[in-house]
Amino acid sequence: MSIPLLSTLIFFPVVGGLSLLLVDRKQTGLIRMMALIIALMEMLISLPLFFLFDKTTHRMQFTELHAWIPALNINYSLGIDGISILFILLTGLVTVLSILVSWEAIQDKVKEFFIALMVLEGMIMGVFCALDFFLFYIFWEAMLIPMFLIIGIWGGPKRIYATVKFFLYTLVGSLLMLVGIITLYYHGGHTFDIRELARHSYSPGLQMLLFWAMFAAFAVKVPMWPVHTWLPDAHTEAPAAGSVILAAVLIKMGAYGFLRFSMPILPDATRAMMVPMIVLSLIAIVYGGVICLAQTDLKRLIAYSSVSHMGFITLGIYGLNTQGIEGGILQMINHGIVTGALFLCIGMVYERTHTRAIADYGGLASTMPVFAGFFMLFTMAAVGLPATNGFIGEFLILLGSFINRPWAAFFAATGLVIGAWYMLWLYQRIFFNPVNARVRGLPELNLREVATLLPMVVLIFWIGLYPDSLLSFMHVSVAHLLDQVHGGADAAQQVAAVLAK
Repeated sequence: MSIPLLSTLIFFPVVGGLSLLLVDRKQTGLIRMMALIIALMEMLISLPLFFLFDKTTHRMQFTELHAWIPALNINYSLGIDGISILFILLTGLVTVLSILVSWEAIQDKVKEFFIALMVLEGMIMGVFCALDFFLFYIFWEAMLIPMFLIIGIWGGPKRIYATVKFFLYTLVGSLLMLVGIITLYYHGGHTFDIRELARHSYSPGLQMLLFWAMFAAFAVKVPMWPVHTWLPDAHTEAPAAGSVILAAVLIKMGAYGFLRFSMPILPDATRAMMVPMIVLSLIAIVYGGVICLAQTDLKRLIAYSSVSHMGFITLGIYGLNTQGIEGGILQMINHGIVTGALFLCIGMVYERTHTRAIADYGGLASTMPVFAGFFMLFTMAAVGLPATNGFIGEFLILLGSFINRPWAAFFAATGLVIGAWYMLWLYQRIFFNPVNARVRGLPELNLREVATLLPMVVLIFWIGLYPDSLLSFMHVSVAHLLDQVHGGADAAQQVAAVLAK
């Protein structure tokens, strides 16, 4: 009997987190160590997926199938392909680093915090493994609960406002998606299996309605303009670990939803909505970048930069060609690494200064030179310096855009210029302005903090110099996805006619 690796990935951190309930809350050192061991073991459990994965097939691998609610044909169905495997590996790494950055930052309700973090990791794994739409929705909604608690209990002064806004935005979008899921069930052969749903054909009008129902959930999670306003508030008020997971993994779920559900199940609507989605992406790229130039708060600036970077990702995905989609997927991983690293850095310096105002810094390079070196590397990766991971993702996206829509590539390129502007300006203000009294005598990074940042450094150069180590996982799955999307060109014209009415 084969080992159910995916179920283990989903439920091991949940059970491990709940086991912390048996530990005396006063034993904070033991709680932290147990949480770290659980997260490290989870990461080790995910490694066989990487080494045993068959890159030559688009079929789902490591599949598990068990009847759950037979009366409604709902199954506990899991599997991964060359797209989802990368997010599972990223989730495992980011959770370990989130625990390390929270080692001293979280002093209140330590046990409850790490339980929430472990449960959150399990639910995220479920989102990326689910092949049953109903099961996916359960994980998608369950993930909100621990994230709600992490921001609402351990967040900043305005955490309640940020938490409620985050919850309402995502919940409303998710409810509309639920309506779409139920509609698909009745029109797709009374099944929730996403592979079966993708084999059915749907009328042009129904496809458009279903596209917008799913768009409501996925666009909010990305977040796309104009439903992005919850993200800066959530990032600003969340603890460092919350911001890292939010930036590295959670907002990728929206783009993943487009790839896993909207595109293969609703191919004609996807093609018909190609240009509107590109326009929304371009607005996000330029708008997010310009807004960054006006920010005075460290975390809000990086949060708005995520709006811009996620605009690049959706631009690549809706280029509907190999270069664009593969670049978009790779850039999701890259953004998770680089922006996650930036939030780790901000969390470390915030522990020392207890301020996020950019004006309160200055001359940090003279007091924390090692920290300045790490931050410079992450800044260069964020602006897409060649040999870093940020470069190859943006290059593929621009190449994919130029093939179909040269004007889109031109506008997207202006976003790169704006991105370099606000990131380098931020670096100059924090590290090279006259030394601020608040940063004098700040202690340098300790061994734990250096160990937290080093994996990100390794990944930045590994992916930047050898991108095929990740791209090779995607090739066959992306080719199959494009075959599903471009299967019936005539139907796309009917959908366009529906839009014109």
